[in-house]
Amino acid sequence: MSRGCLFVISAPSGAGKTTLLKKILADTPGISFSVSHTTRAPRPGERHGVDYRFIKRDDFLRLRDDGAFLEWAEVHGNFYGTSRLAVEQTLQQSEDVLLDIDVQGARQVREQNELSAVFLFIAPPSGAILEQRLRDRNSDKPQVIAQRLANAEREMAEAAWYDFLVVNDVLAEALALLRAIITAERCRRRRQPNGTPWPPYAP
Repeated sequence: MSRGCLFVISAPSGAGKTTLLKKILADTPGISFSVSHTTRAPRPGERHGVDYRFIKRDDFLRLRDDGAFLEWAEVHGNFYGTSRLAVEQTLQQSEDVLLDIDVQGARQVREQNELSAVFLFIAPPSGAILEQRLRDRNSDKPQVIAQRLANAEREMAEAAWYDFLVVNDVLAEALALLRAIITAERCRRRRQPNGTPWPPYAP
């Protein structure tokens, strides 16, 4: 049975990554979202095992030290990590995996060449548009927006080493491009556009 493909996706806050990935997951067969572990508290509406796997700090550090995470990072005092076993089990079932992580985590995955991951960076059309999107949220204080913009500048400087760049200017166009990349990667790996192995009776 052919392995699934690991799609590693990064973007600065406000680039529209979450919206794009939700649409991909809603209508793309054969693809799953990797649910990360985190030590931060759940936000209103977030569900354990769906949005994140919420665990205690000591439990996270124990798993990290045991090598249980494919990648991990500390962000604003909270830890985030991707279960190595969960990703591997999904890929072995010929299911593709979307891994939504920052550039720090993406570099860790890239160093593990045996995964043959595909790296995609989602970017805003410009810094000015990104700033306007963050302000339009009306959810962050000015100092938080300033910090997000500073982080975005550093993150976008990393975009050059990703395999694909998707500029999210018009949502429908960015979504079409993401779908095209997923389809192309499936075909390149001798799989059908819907992700199933070809030929279907192959050992």
